[in-house]
Parts: sequence; C-alpha cells; structure tokens
Amino acid sequence: MLTHLTVANYAVAEKVELTIREGMTTLTGETGAGKSIVMDALSLVTGARADAGAVREGADRADLSAVFDLSRTPEARHWLEERELDQENDCVLRRVIRRDGRSRGYINGQPCTLTDLKTLGGMLMDIHSQHQHQSLLKRETHHRLVDEFGGNGELAEQVRAAFREWRELSRKLEQASNQRDERNARTELLRYQVEELDRLALGAEELEQLEAEQKQLANGESILEQCHEAAQCCSEGEPAAVSMLEHARQRLERLPIEVPQLAETCQMLEEARIQAEEAGDNLRRFIDDYDCDPQRLKEVEDRLSWIYQIARKHQIQPQEIREHQASLRAELDELENGSESLEQLQERMEAARAEWSRLADELSSARRQAAERLDAGVGEELRRLSMPDIQFQTHFSAPSGDGQPAASGHEEMEFLVSTNAGQSARPLGKVASGGELSRISLAIQVVVAQTSTIPTLVFDEVDVGIGGGVAEVVGRLLRQLGESGQILCVTHLPQVASQAHQHMTVSKFTEDEQTYSTVESLDSEERIREVARMLGGVDLTEQTIAHASEMVQKGQATHH
Repeated sequence: MLTHLTVANYAVAEKVELTIREGMTTLTGETGAGKSIVMDALSLVTGARADAGAVREGADRADLSAVFDLSRTPEARHWLEERELDQENDCVLRRVIRRDGRSRGYINGQPCTLTDLKTLGGMLMDIHSQHQHQSLLKRETHHRLVDEFGGNGELAEQVRAAFREWRELSRKLEQASNQRDERNARTELLRYQVEELDRLALGAEELEQLEAEQKQLANGESILEQCHEAAQCCSEGEPAAVSMLEHARQRLERLPIEVPQLAETCQMLEEARIQAEEAGDNLRRFIDDYDCDPQRLKEVEDRLSWIYQIARKHQIQPQEIREHQASLRAELDELENGSESLEQLQERMEAARAEWSRLADELSSARRQAAERLDAGVGEELRRLSMPDIQFQTHFSAPSGDGQPAASGHEEMEFLVSTNAGQSARPLGKVASGGELSRISLAIQVVVAQTSTIPTLVFDEVDVGIGGGVAEVVGRLLRQLGESGQILCVTHLPQVASQAHQHMTVSKFTEDEQTYSTVESLDSEERIREVARMLGGVDLTEQTIAHASEMVQKGQATHH
C-alpha cells in the first residue's frame, strides 16, 4: 500500500508531499493545476521513461520517491529478500532525473535498474489511465485483461515461451535443410584442406629454423672465404695480429728504465695477444666443421617452397599456417560432430510443439472459464452504469497460421458488444460511441481490479465522458474497491469525489514570477467547498455549497 509520496523540483512542483491512507482517495483541482504531476511521479518511481524537460526550471534535478507498506504484499517482500534489498515492512522507490536527461533508480537506497523498478512497481501498484479505453480497441489488450482477470498471466507467458522455443527450432530446421548441400560441400573442402596441412606437418618453430638454415647454406662459400681471411689476420698470416701484439709488448719490456705507468699497458697487450690467438683457433675450428652441403641446401629450399606454396594456396602468411590449420580443424569438427543432425532437430521441434500444445490446452480451458465470469461481471457493472441493453461477450476464434502454433495459444480473443436488443455482437470500435466505450472500459477495469492482488490501484480520470447519475455509480464502484484495498483516483466529477474516504486538492499559484503547485489534504469544510467548486465554478453560492454539503453527506452515508 502507498503511504507517502514526495515530489521535488518536478514540472511546477518545488516540493510536494502526500500522506495517503487506506480506502479511496480522490485528487481534484482545476484543469492545469498539476494533477498530472502526481500521476507522472507514480509512473516514474515504478520505471516509466523519464523526460529531462520535466525538471523544474532553475533546478539541477528532480527527485521523486514513494513509500509502500509491504505488510500485505508477500510477493514483493520475497522479491526484495531474494535480492537482499528488504528492510522490515516498508519499501522506498526513488527516481532521480537530471537536467541532462540521465536518471537513476533506487530501491531502499540501493541503485537499481529501471527494469527492477518496473518489476517491483508492478507488484505494488497498477495505474489505469484515462486513455485506456483507446487500447480497448486492440486485441492484445483483450488477451491481457482476460488472462489478468483469470490469474493466468504466468501460464500465458509459459505458452509464449513454448511458442518461441518451437519457432526457433523450426527456423533452425529450415535453415539446416536449406543449407544441407552447402554444408556437405563445405565439409568435403575442409577435409581436403586439413589433410593437406596434416601432410605438411609444419613444426612449431620449423619455419624460422629453416629460413635461418637456408640463409647460411646459400651463403656458405662467402662465409668460409671471409672466415679464412679473418683467421689469417688473427694468427696465421704475415703479419698476424698475434705476432704484432707480442712484438709491441716486447718493445715495452726493453725500455732502458722501468716505467711503472706502462705496466698495465704491457698486461693489456699480453691479454689482447691471447684473445687474438683464441679467436684464430675458433675460426679454424669453425672452418673445419662448417658443412656447406649442396644436397642439404636443396632439401631445405624444397621444404620452404612447399610451405610457401601452401600459404599462397590458403591466402595466408607462412607464419599463420599452424593457426589456420587449427581453425579449419575446429570448424570441421563442429560440422561433423558438434551440430545437430536434421533428425535431431526434427525430434526437438516436435517435442517443443507438443509442450506448446499441452500448455495451450491448459490455458484455453482456463481462459474460457475466466471469460465466462468476466462477461457476467462486466454485464452487471454495465447495468449499474445505466447501460442495461448492452450485451458484452468475449469471442474466441482460431488464430491465423494454418494450424501452426501461435504465441497467443489455441485461440484469439476479442471483446464484442451488442448495443441494442436483437442486434448481433460486433467489435467494440464498430458499434460503441466514445462515451459508451469509456463506460465499457471502466466496467472492465472495475471487474478486473476486483481480482487483483496488487494493493494500490490508481485511476487517472477513467470517468471521462460520463456524468449525472452514472457518475454517482462510478463513485460507488471505486469506493467499493477501496473498502478492500487502496484506490487513488484523479477526477473532475463531484459525484465521484464526494464518495472518497480521503480528499486531496491540487492548486497552482504564482509568486515572484515563479509558478508553484501544491497538494493539500482537505478537512470536512474544505472538502465541501471543493465539491461546490466542482459543481458551480469560481463563484460559490449558498445553494451550491448546500448542494455540495448534501452530496458529501450522502456519499459518505451511502456506505455506512
């Protein structure tokens, strides 16, 4: 149940706070006073799309919050507990809308997605708008109302899920059938390519090793020639580096006197001579061991040629061959072993269809029972709304699709009415006037609301297009709903407002060139004056006030 609503910096509302009790609460006020602000706030805290333009002029953000008592809403409490968002019996839904259009949602102070706000909000409150009678012309609305009234919403969703599963498997089967030849050709090509790469059997680092070896073998003669000349320079030729270094060291040792500063230089010359001698020995061993085999060169070049040829054939770089081979093998394995066969897909599709049919059978039976009760209930409410001659019925027909499964189940449902005795029932849009459609919509909403488990029902000017004695009956219907739950009703009709348990009024004023909206809860005297305004306009006469007083007293006495 909604207990408190706070609206800050939204539209022309700087700060509005409402405390709402059980029963029926009406919200009234002049046209344009800001009643829609309350309805917008309730929609936004339950996940509706936000409009940055609604942030109050001069403010950085709008802040909206609603407090709900969950003591009689176990489904919502369980939902919160599962997500560790629960806090005793209260729940706070909050929405912050920034000037740049961004918005954030909160549940009990924790950030949440708008989907979560919408899901939880749907368990706590149901909003019936003044334009709902327009959606009554759509068959989808008829399905939803019948299923909601019969408590079959979950079963209907199971039917839709089973249909989606069958449809997806049907699509896969058709695709697999159409692609069978293409699939077989692709499999044969992959087998050939994988076998070809398997024959190549390229090692992990083989390509780099072969390319390095090929360079050495191809330049063997030049390498040997240069190494031989280097060896001559080191120790074998005349003059050789070894003998020249030895000669230099000996010259320093034959100096006429000892020069300490040259001792280290003599040591360096000796070390250089030893290094040059070892370098010459290494070069000689390399020359003696170097294999400049033309046959090996041919083998290496033939192997590289095969590798390069395979790479060109597959339109890849040589270093990509092993990765490409693994990719082709994985695709071949998927085609040969991973994908379902046509027979397996056919079996799964038939099983999905059987499951859809089972669920649709169950839903069809439940729908017909619910429709029978709904028709009777709507007929009764229409008689109370001074429409005794209208016959209302829910018509069942087979869905189009040549007997194939449908998301709606085994049947399409459509509301039909007959406005005069002896006339056959026809679709609403073809026989009902605007006023009749409004009353039919209200009758349906009242009947459906009676079975709702949602604790708070909001009616936003659903009484548009009616008046007189019918309006008084509408007030009784809404008050009747409020006896067992909570009803919040925006209305322009004094006949409706006078029957509420609680009456609030919205007003607008201008101060310092700024416009403000306020919401006030009315006491008995204020309520009579507001009803009088609704009856007679701005100038209130004694007769108007007396009439309003009588209307309020009658509205309250009727239900005691």
